[in-house]
Amino acid sequence: MSFGNVSAVLVHGAWADGSSWGKVIDRLKEQGVNVIAAPLPLTSLSDDVAALDRTLERIDGPVVLVGHAYAGAVIGSTRAESIAALVYVAALAPDEGETVGDVFYRGETHPQAPQLAPDRHGFIWLPKEGFAQGFAQHATPQELAVLAAVQRPISVSCIGEALGRPLWKDRPSWFLIAEQDRMIDPDTQHFMSGRMNAHVRSYPVDHTPMVTAPDAVTDVIVEALQSVSAR
Repeated sequence: MSFGNVSAVLVHGAWADGSSWGKVIDRLKEQGVNVIAAPLPLTSLSDDVAALDRTLERIDGPVVLVGHAYAGAVIGSTRAESIAALVYVAALAPDEGETVGDVFYRGETHPQAPQLAPDRHGFIWLPKEGFAQGFAQHATPQELAVLAAVQRPISVSCIGEALGRPLWKDRPSWFLIAEQDRMIDPDTQHFMSGRMNAHVRSYPVDHTPMVTAPDAVTDVIVEALQSVSAR
């Protein structure tokens, strides 16, 4: 299967880094996809968009831009002309004038979701037990150990900044709904994907399916890549 010169750029969310995409990267590479995991500082939404744009500047040709969780706000905020499609993986998709916090706290809080509070530096860390209880309850002990070891905290600045016009209003989008998500209410995911008019793909997966259900995530990304390369 050939995707021409279309690349996939994968963007991690809060409490993660690019290694969270490792299994998906392997699968996309096996299909001949040029794939890059974009690093975010998680210091403010504006900082994260700027970091993503620096990565995008290095890529020739059209891009399918993929965001997990918080990174949905980041991929929706870039204005890079190379973006041909967006893929949201259990992600947050604020509309114009909304913040990450507005959509994150829109629905019911799962009883096993971790308690979140900033430290004295204004960064929010996920408690170690939060990975098994809410972040990736389907992960193996080994996978949980790695997720906890590499976690990157997110600044409170990231969740309070209102978005401008989101890119999903101007590009085709796909949305993988994680029906067993304990971090972002699945009903909220249905609400966001519906107002986006996204191509919805729903799976019985947890909040971090890149780790626990990489085939499902890869399938959705490949669907978007096929759509772009066929144009």
